Amino acid sequence: MATALVTGGNRGIGLELCRQLGERGYEVLATCRRTSPALDALGVTVIDGVDVSDAGSVATLARQLAGRRIDLLINNAGILSVESMADLHYERIRRQFEVNTLGPLRVTTALLPNLHEGSKVAIITSRMGSIGDNGSGGYYGYRISKAGVNMAGVSLARDLKSRGIGVFILHPGMVATGMTDGQGIPPAESAAMLLARIEEFGMAQTGTFHHANGEALPW
Repeated sequence: MATALVTGGNRGIGLELCRQLGERGYEVLATCRRTSPALDALGVTVIDGVDVSDAGSVATLARQLAGRRIDLLINNAGILSVESMADLHYERIRRQFEVNTLGPLRVTTALLPNLHEGSKVAIITSRMGSIGDNGSGGYYGYRISKAGVNMAGVSLARDLKSRGIGVFILHPGMVATGMTDGQGIPPAESAAMLLARIEEFGMAQTGTFHHANGEALPW
């Protein structure tokens, strides 16, 4: 049985990814800071108390999973706050950078001993991190943090290619979650598209940036 680990699995897209991976026959490891009744009800393995912005927390996770083979790692945990030129709240911006940019890098490198040739790493990013697609400005912390994780994903793809580990940078679409005030497509629809892309992509797509619907996105 293949094993998948999903960060931020307690709600939204992460919860649906855990649900659908379980339905597809994966052994699912769901990490989160705090579990939820919905996640507990899935019957997957829940590892709570994991904060991807904290090096000690991620190191503890790596020790817990020592020797455990991971076939699919989905870096999904993320946060969003709204900053404009009139409200450049640098602590909020810094927090988004820690979670959205360094979090996936921190988790992926900590769990490298668990990955193997043929493993896949997915980074759930946002097209709001696309420089070429930014036609409206604003959202300084979120845009900067997602542009940063896109670059981290490309570097990881280059560094892990020789090991046969693919890294896929994916925009989930506008999804109706707490982060978007309920606007967008249902999380189940986004999760299904994301998993379809992850399953179909191979080493030819490593380091590429795609919408969950398969559209290639500009950097």
